[in-house]
Amino acid sequence: MSTQEKPDRREQILEISQQLFASLGYHKTKISDIVREAGIAQGTFYWHFKSKEAIALEIIQQGRIGLLEVVAHGHRKSPGTVQDVLNSSEKLFVELFDFSESHRYMMEMIFKGIDGEESLKQAIIDTRLKVEEAFENNIKRAMELNILPERDSGLQAAILMSLFEGILSRWLFGPVSDGSHIRSRTTAELAKEMVRFEFFGLLGT
Repeated sequence: MSTQEKPDRREQILEISQQLFASLGYHKTKISDIVREAGIAQGTFYWHFKSKEAIALEIIQQGRIGLLEVVAHGHRKSPGTVQDVLNSSEKLFVELFDFSESHRYMMEMIFKGIDGEESLKQAIIDTRLKVEEAFENNIKRAMELNILPERDSGLQAAILMSLFEGILSRWLFGPVSDGSHIRSRTTAELAKEMVRFEFFGLLGT
């Protein structure tokens, strides 16, 4: 196996595993399913990953890194007007929704959870808490710059995380109520509505 082939094959195994975990469930997915879909020998799988648990943990870790990189874009370096904050917040959530849409199976594992080993459940919990912590860091920074009033940043981050998780899950995976158009919304539309609610609540003013 050439040096060039190794990373490509590894990524292929990761991508196929995500799809199978999402469609069949973690427990029902067997390594034989993964190698069959990937068109590889079982030995090739074990060349890259020592177990099914190891590949699931790497998928979750990749999701964590990607989400945290996006949230870090919202960490302000200088003060700005309210409109500046609204615009940058919209941009941040567009990036988050875009990332989630392009990594749909990964996000399904993280936000819907998987019925797997305790190590996987804990990795998912840790990932979601790390994203919430990153939101809190952004909120604290906005308070330091006097963009936001001093409040309980932990509570605000928890509310924001719950809002993001709820909208993302319904948009990507459902279910939604009859008459809801959430699943047909663009990432820009979702981000705009979410930021308006984040800053102005139900009044939307």
